[in-house]
Amino acid sequence: MIPDQRFLEQPKHFWANVRTIGQYVGYSKKGDVIVPSMDDILKAYHKIDLSTHHLVNANNTPTRFGRDLIQYFEYRAEVLNTYVEPRLMDAKKAKAEFNKLKRQLNPKCPLPMNKQRGEKKEHAFFTCIINMIVEANTNGLPCNFDPRELTTITQDGQPLRTLARRVDGAFPSVVNPISIWEIKEYYYTTTFGSRVAGGVYETLLDGMELEELSEHEQIKIIHLLMIDAHFTWWNMGKPYLCRIIDMLHMGYVDEVLFGSEVTERLPEIVQGWVVAYHNQHR
Repeated sequence: MIPDQRFLEQPKHFWANVRTIGQYVGYSKKGDVIVPSMDDILKAYHKIDLSTHHLVNANNTPTRFGRDLIQYFEYRAEVLNTYVEPRLMDAKKAKAEFNKLKRQLNPKCPLPMNKQRGEKKEHAFFTCIINMIVEANTNGLPCNFDPRELTTITQDGQPLRTLARRVDGAFPSVVNPISIWEIKEYYYTTTFGSRVAGGVYETLLDGMELEELSEHEQIKIIHLLMIDAHFTWWNMGKPYLCRIIDMLHMGYVDEVLFGSEVTERLPEIVQGWVVAYHNQHR
C-alpha cells in the first residue's frame, strides 16, 4: 500500500491531533475501525481542556483543518476495513502460499524457521515468502536477507550515518542500501504484548532516522514495512494498524505491505530496486 497523496504533506501538528483523538475517542468499535465524529472529538477536547478553535468556527461548522481530519479518518477506516483486513493471513493461509511459491521458484535464498517450539515450530512463512519473491525478482543481484549488522551509509569511504537498529533485509547490501525492510509476522501470538507494539515503534525510529538523512544529506533509502497475522493485528491490534497507516502518511515508511499484498505488489517494487541498482552502476 502506498500513501494517499492528499495526506502526505500534512504538518506535524495535524498528526498530533490524530494521535490525541485516537487516545481519547478510540480506534475501533464492534470489530471495525471507526470514524470519529466531530461531536465526539469536541467532547473529548473539552474534557481534557484543549482548544477547539482550530477544529470548528464560531458557528460550530468545521474549519478546513477540521474537515481534513475527518476526511483522513474516513480514509483510514475505509482502507483498513475493506483493503487491509481481507489481506491479512493466518498461519494456514501463509503456509499454503509458502508451499506454492517454494514449488514454483525452487529458491536458493534463506528460508528461516520461526522461534516457536513443539508443534508450532515451522518455517517463518511470511519471511520466507518475502525472501523468495525478492530473490526471484533481483535477477541474481546481491541481497542481504538477514543483516546481522547495523545499516551504514558512507561518504568518501567514511561512515556518514549508522542506524540504531538492525533491519530484516537490505538490497543490495546493508552498507549504502537502495532499500531496507522490516517484517512483523506474529501467527502464533495469543496476546498483543509489548513485543508486538515495540515492533511498530522500531519502524518509527528507523523512519525518523531516514527522514533526517534525507533532509540533511539528500540521500534517500527506500523503507518498507511488511506485516502479517490476522488474529494479532486485526483482532487485537487495530489501534496499531491505525498508527501504521498514520506512520505511512507521516513519511516514516515508503510503503506498507499487508499479508497477501506481498504477492501482489512486492515483485514490482523489487524490479524498481533493480533499475535503481543498474542506474547506480553505469
